[in-house]
Amino acid sequence: MGDKILTTEHLYAYYDQHCVLKDINMAIPKFKATAIMGPSGCGKTTLLRCFNRLHELSPGGRIEGKIRLRNTDLLSLNPIQVRRRIGMVFQRPNPFPTMSIYENVIAGYRLNGIKLSQNKADEIVEQALKKTALWDEVKDVLYRRGTFLSGGQQQRLCIARALAMNPEVLLLDEPTSALDPKATAHIEELIVGLKKSVTIVIVTHSIGQAGRVADYTAFLYLGELIEFGPTERLFTAPKDKRTEEYLSGKFG
Repeated sequence: MGDKILTTEHLYAYYDQHCVLKDINMAIPKFKATAIMGPSGCGKTTLLRCFNRLHELSPGGRIEGKIRLRNTDLLSLNPIQVRRRIGMVFQRPNPFPTMSIYENVIAGYRLNGIKLSQNKADEIVEQALKKTALWDEVKDVLYRRGTFLSGGQQQRLCIARALAMNPEVLLLDEPTSALDPKATAHIEELIVGLKKSVTIVIVTHSIGQAGRVADYTAFLYLGELIEFGPTERLFTAPKDKRTEEYLSGKFG
């Protein structure tokens, strides 16, 4: 499996007394894409939100157990520090509506009060937009609002915004569920290219998508991690009957 970057030990997540994740133990490998799959309501998004400490912002949300980024205990850090190192992109594209494309990309710096010289800001914006294959499409309209872009471009802008902070891990919560097939293919291509430089964890409903982009896949069911391993093995020879039933469409 190579280097592990993000590890959970006996991770439990709650909303008040309701336990949504039960005893999750997994080690996510560095510079790979890991898909988290499972039927609706099984805890996929909650797990993603635990990784960057967003779960605790939910009413009654709390976490028990350990989450480590390399050797750092994430639960002992200030959540703002965690979110600089672990970026997140949500289901629906959400560029900041009052900001230009340029301002959207460096929003993380501004929000964290990090001062950048004009040259440095320009460089960060160009690099992040190049990484998301948006630069050629938007370089002449950088000062137009991000919301004027198509849905697929907006989602790539949100990925660029997350990448601009140079995170070690990028979390994607069903990033293509609001997009058409062409824009979806674009984002999938992007994920395959990006994992050379950033570890990716993607929640997806699409078994096909996991097969195309993910090196590893975790299968969650009713808040438990049923199975975790190389995608190809999981898809061709699942060890658990529930995984097999999910993959063959018996439930979803």
